Amino acid sequence: MSGAPSDLPYSGRFVDREHRFTVRVYYEDTDAGGVVYHANFLRFFERARTDMLALCGIDIATAQHAGEGVYVVAAAEIKYVRPARLGEALTILSRLEEVRQAACVIQQRVMRDDQLVVEGRLTVAFVGADGRPRRQPAAWIEAFQGYSGAEQAQ
Repeated sequence: MSGAPSDLPYSGRFVDREHRFTVRVYYEDTDAGGVVYHANFLRFFERARTDMLALCGIDIATAQHAGEGVYVVAAAEIKYVRPARLGEALTILSRLEEVRQAACVIQQRVMRDDQLVVEGRLTVAFVGADGRPRRQPAAWIEAFQGYSGAEQAQ
């Protein structure tokens, strides 16, 4: 059926080298007071990063299954600015700040309309099946440059 809506999951989109990914706050995301539980912002960040990578052409599931490696969070700095509540729509903005041989630094913000809710700076390391850092595939680093404008560290 031509022109029918797609049943594919939402992947967000890039706008000026920044990935935009919108989520709705569900009951399961909140504490007893209806406020998003602090650790769930890390989940929102993860979903946005995963889809950002996919839009860059990086298939992390295939790399994992082939034993090439996976990304793990090596460091996270998070600042909680204001609460988010049940039913709200939040947009996670992700921007690659730096691409290293075995890691990436990603700035992420959670916005409600034009209000900053949470901001974070995460370093994700690429590790092999043995858990040790390894070089990211060169094609991935090249793909990041096309979407991010991030500095490539030597």
